[in-house]
Amino acid sequence: MAAKSHKALNTFLFENLTHKKGILHFISTRNGGVSPKPFNSLNISFNVSDDPKHVLQNRKLLANAVGFPLESLTTSKQVHKNKVAIVTPENRGKGSSDYQSAIDNSDALITRYPDILLFVHLADCVPILLYDPVQKVIGAVHAGWRGTVLNIVQNTVNSMTKTFRSDPKNIYAGIGPSIGPCCYEVGNEVINEAPKEFIITRDGKSYFDLWDANRKQLLNTGIPSANIELAGICTMENSDQFFSSRADHGVTGRFGAGIMIV
Repeated sequence: MAAKSHKALNTFLFENLTHKKGILHFISTRNGGVSPKPFNSLNISFNVSDDPKHVLQNRKLLANAVGFPLESLTTSKQVHKNKVAIVTPENRGKGSSDYQSAIDNSDALITRYPDILLFVHLADCVPILLYDPVQKVIGAVHAGWRGTVLNIVQNTVNSMTKTFRSDPKNIYAGIGPSIGPCCYEVGNEVINEAPKEFIITRDGKSYFDLWDANRKQLLNTGIPSANIELAGICTMENSDQFFSSRADHGVTGRFGAGIMIV
């Protein structure tokens, strides 16, 4: 994963998606916006206590910097479950300028239509971007611990296969910045539900490896290991660059991950 500078703000790009024609994608950071503390400064979520005017201005700054129309941004009301929404031209722009109009109760979005920016927002949860260059299908996934346990990314790939005839062997995936196994200490609620192979015990404490859990789900669908890129950037360790709910004690903004067929 490489950083890309856009004047006052930076984004990150997946190497394996950067070299694919026909798409635009990015991971935003927390810097370069207008929001005051504790949402400083490029908070892109309307679903925190930030002033909506600041959020809209931040989204405009991001859209202008990356090069997509704000009205193409399409997002959902994320609920930490495993529902996948199929986005059509009629859904384009839902959630772009307010929270109320966002697609209901979905943590993943897929589409085959151009000029629709699929967008998820995060602060420690895992962003996963998907692209099938053969069938021209994209996906954006928000995977927290609950969504990961409920196989959200596996469901997303299965939806791409069922709805748009994607072959997993043609899909490329990027697993973005999120809280890493270095820092994601968990208690019994997570330990009792998460697959044991992804729980790491260290110094008498337990940690959930969200990265490996989601990577394994991608492999289980048939996506080749060579097609999966892991950013390996922990948001808690890099909370100066990315919003981290754990580092900011639950009161913080959100960064975003987006992908669009152009």
